[in-house]
Order: sequence, then structure tokens, then C-alpha cells
Amino acid sequence: MKKWLLLIGSVLGAFAALGIFFTNQLMYIRKKTDKVIIDRDTEDGFYDENVYNTLPKEAFVLPSSLGYNIAGTVIKQHDHNRFMILSHGVTVHSLNSMKYARLFLKLGWNVVLYDHRRHGMSEGKTTSYGYYEKLDLQSVVHWVKEQFGSTISLGIHGESMGAATTLLYAGMEDGADFYIVDCPFSDLEELLAYRLKQDFHLPKQLVMPAANIILKWREGYSFKDVSPISVVDQIKHPVLFIHSKEDDYILPKMTEQLHAKKMGAKRLYLAPVGTHARSYADNPGEYEQVIESFLETIQKEAH
Repeated sequence: MKKWLLLIGSVLGAFAALGIFFTNQLMYIRKKTDKVIIDRDTEDGFYDENVYNTLPKEAFVLPSSLGYNIAGTVIKQHDHNRFMILSHGVTVHSLNSMKYARLFLKLGWNVVLYDHRRHGMSEGKTTSYGYYEKLDLQSVVHWVKEQFGSTISLGIHGESMGAATTLLYAGMEDGADFYIVDCPFSDLEELLAYRLKQDFHLPKQLVMPAANIILKWREGYSFKDVSPISVVDQIKHPVLFIHSKEDDYILPKMTEQLHAKKMGAKRLYLAPVGTHARSYADNPGEYEQVIESFLETIQKEAH
């Protein structure tokens, strides 16, 4: 009997250890340094410190509904009431959004950049891949409307995790006039199962059950709760979906599935080249044309 108890205890201990290890990798994922972000975007021609320093920036800090502070920056270069909120991906911070900020500023939009929880200057202890981040985005949306008026024209652009967060927010509240989502995942559990197979050659049956139970215990949500595909049909406002055909980190089929399920106004742009989150960097001309055309349609329909 003791041997059986020891065996059961060992199995449960290994199960818990596996779940804790895997959830640690997710919750405390290693972040990129400022130097890595700046060097990459400088090489791509998106970041120029002299240009950045001349922009009319105003820093802000606002309280999240979850009890910590969210940091961000408003760049109000135009006198009108058009604003874009930029939602960055995991491991980076709002400086990574400057390439998109320059694009939208050029197209006549003011921009609001902010740091996700546990990234950049924002507080928060863990990363949740959109589950809690969607509530922070909600706080940013409410703050922008309080500062600049509820009648502003408001869009949200998200990249990778920021794109998934944007869809989760839109499926919950849909408080912007339109959304642009670049390389989102459609379902976190499906993405993690794919990454387990690709990166570690492990079957999801070995890791996911333990990780799911431990994640629910530690963070209060499970993988199935982070599923943009389950809410995308609730989004009423227009969505522009973007993905690179060569993305092998988050597969483009995820965006195609999201686009297919979205009801109402929508567009899909599949960039011909570029790895993950590099649709703009590797297809700048096409990317800008697609964005500009989408924004022109939005503005026409608003009048």
C-alpha cells in the first residue's frame, strides 16, 4: 500500500512540477531589452531618435481596473479628433509600436501608445496573453474618451498578443470604431500545443492538462478563456485582419479563421513575405496602402 501511495504521490508531484514549470515560462516570459527593440527598428528604418525626440509627446499613467498602473504616451500631432490606440506584442513594449505610430501620424491620426501589464513602465506581475490585458485596454479606451471626448473617431491597432488582446476587448465591449489586427492567434491553447510540438517535440497531452490546472489555480483563468475565435463573431465594428504568409510562429491560418468567422464589415490582407510580426517591415509599401485604403473607407462611412 505504501508503495502505491508513494507512486501516486510521485506522479502527482511530477504533474504539479510540470504545470508549474510551464506556467512560469508563460507568466514570466523573458522580455526584450530597449536596445534590442531600438536596434531592430533602427535597422528596419522605423526608428530615428532625432525624429522621436521632436514629436509632441505627453506621458500618462492611469489606474487599471485590476489595481495597478498603466503607463503610456499620447502623441497629438493633429488638431482634429482622430485617434489610434496601439497595442504591442509580448516581450516588447510601447517603443515597439513607434513604427506604427509614424505610419498613423503620417496618415493624419493622433496616436496613443501604452505598455501592457508587466511590460515597459506599466505595473502588473504576470503576462496573461490577453485575458487580463483586455481589461487594461478597456481602461485605456475609457481614459482616451474621457480626455478627448466620447465623439472622437477611435481605432485600435494590435500586433501579435496585442492583436489578440484587441479582439478579446472588441468581443467584450467593442468600444472603438474599428480595429486593425496584425498576426493575432485565434486560440491560445491551440497556439501553445503547436509551439510545444515545434519547439520541444512534446505532445500537448503530456503538458497541457497539468499546465491548465495549475494556471487556473495560480492566475484564475484557463487556456480556453483566451480564445479570440470564440468572440470574434460578437464584434460589430469593422476589422482589418493582417498576417504574413510566411509566419511560422503564429500560422496565418489562424487569422484566416478569424476573418472567416467575423460577421459584417471586414478585410483580409495576407502579406507575401515576412516572418512573425514583420508584415510591415518586409512589405512596407503594400502595408501602408492597405491601411490607408481601410482608413479612407472608415472615414467615408463615418460621414
